[in-house]
Amino acid sequence: MKERFLVSGGTRLEGVVKVDGAKNSVLKLMAAALLAEGTTTLFNCPEILDVPLMRDVLVGLGCSVDIDGTVVTIHTPAEVSPHADFEAVRQFRASVAVLGPLVARCGEAYVALPGGDAIGSRPLDMHQSGLEKLGATTHIEHGAVVARAQQLHGADIALDFPSVGATENIITAAVLAEGRTTLSNAAREPEIVDLCDMLRAMGAKIEGAGTSTIVIDGVQKLEPTQHTVVGDRIVAGTWAYAAAITQGDITVSGIAPGHLHLPLQKIKLAGAQVETYDNGFRVRMNQRPKAVDYQTLPFPGFPTDLQPMAIALSAVADGVSVITENVFEARFRFVDEMMRLGADANIDGHHVALRGVSTLSSTDVWSSDIRAGAGLVLAGLVAEGQTTVHDVYHIDRGYPRFVEQLNELGAKVQRAND
Repeated sequence: MKERFLVSGGTRLEGVVKVDGAKNSVLKLMAAALLAEGTTTLFNCPEILDVPLMRDVLVGLGCSVDIDGTVVTIHTPAEVSPHADFEAVRQFRASVAVLGPLVARCGEAYVALPGGDAIGSRPLDMHQSGLEKLGATTHIEHGAVVARAQQLHGADIALDFPSVGATENIITAAVLAEGRTTLSNAAREPEIVDLCDMLRAMGAKIEGAGTSTIVIDGVQKLEPTQHTVVGDRIVAGTWAYAAAITQGDITVSGIAPGHLHLPLQKIKLAGAQVETYDNGFRVRMNQRPKAVDYQTLPFPGFPTDLQPMAIALSAVADGVSVITENVFEARFRFVDEMMRLGADANIDGHHVALRGVSTLSSTDVWSSDIRAGAGLVLAGLVAEGQTTVHDVYHIDRGYPRFVEQLNELGAKVQRAND
């Protein structure tokens, strides 16, 4: 059943919020559990829709998966099926993370081309090229990527772009390959570090996680482990921008503030006071935000997943902001919905210029992806009247207890059936 959020404008957010484990990490960790026979337990998992979706993918491969609140327990059998079911995979992009583990463990993989957010083309070319350099053959057949390898071997691999997904699939294939793999221009995101930390706990030999060069020495076998998922920097960043947009005061815990260095710096430039702690931060805004320019880049640059929040803040800032999107070409479809709310925006290719207005006006808007949906909710908090955000299942895929946490901070948001 489709649901919508009814967001009342004019509320200031204030209070404390704790973030759970990262969506962009837990799904890849669940896939990595395929690499070792036995029981892998993940703690601090977010209670979002994508976790049971990944459970369905793993169950289709022969695993049994128990979800108990924020704890996910995965029982991986001695024999794993290499066929990832289309119905399970097509619903979300992260399902492609099973490709590397399946090739490493089974010597073959049949993974239906994944679905997910409507934010632009995300081809698997670099995934396939990396696996081919490790000794696999790959091709697209009947809507699935097919990979086969009698024996994976180490290789020197240089990515054209620091793709997170390609980095993950190459690492999870290389850990059981014969010899050394050197991956250059690798993604540096904290979620990559989290994956490598878990793989090392399973017995993998990996150096350089968090840098642009990762070195993997293959081992013959991995063992299951227990692991705590890293905090979700995108959810934490959303709360930071919520404080700035509503001229509020929010303390966020459960996140290393260094994972949000640039987004927090941008909020400071917009006029907010930011205090950082060992396991969190506080954002206070006592004035109308100032206009700030943004350009999205791979970590440690400004995250593309926080671009909608930056646009929402810029829409009500004093002055003109220019936002440049360098990662996903279709992400600016969110701007059309912001303009429905009264944002003064002009799109030119992968740039958008926003002349801030003092207040937005409520209307009906539609989520096209997880982060766009969250950005529209934040915009609704500073719009006159009641804004209706449709297709909120996208938001539920990435934000646990979003409505409840908003209301605990002083918002007035209701969930309703369409």
